[in-house]
Amino acid sequence: MDLSQSLNQPPGADDSFEKSGMPAAAPPEYQHNPAGYLPSFPSQPVPLGPYAQDPYPGETVVTVQPAAYVTATPLASPVPEYLAYSIFIMLCCCFPLGIAALIFSSSTREANYSGQRELAEKNSKTARTLNHIGLGIGLSLIVLIIIIQIGIWSIR
Repeated sequence: MDLSQSLNQPPGADDSFEKSGMPAAAPPEYQHNPAGYLPSFPSQPVPLGPYAQDPYPGETVVTVQPAAYVTATPLASPVPEYLAYSIFIMLCCCFPLGIAALIFSSSTREANYSGQRELAEKNSKTARTLNHIGLGIGLSLIVLIIIIQIGIWSIR
């Protein structure tokens, strides 16, 4: 066997079958590798780079795009948060509505920092509405308590 035939044979493919008395099988057809590497076999992947070959028949090529990192900038004119108003309502007037307003106020702050104007405006409006309702309930309760106390004092 000369050198050109030995390069087209897979490693270990010699005349050992003929020596053992078994019939010799025809060697499979192998691809010619233009890069001058060792012989390539059909089960091995195609080398990449300047010597890349076409994909095997029936093989699909998948192109992967690099990840795109999106960064948001804070709003130039941020929407009001009503955070202090929410804390006041929570502590002094109406605790449940103050908690809800506080959550919407912090959501407004996050939307302002992430550059989402529509979400910030919606959360800000909801926080302001909850704060106004909580203030109205708190003032109503204070006025009602004062009226009841005056009524009780006038009876005595």
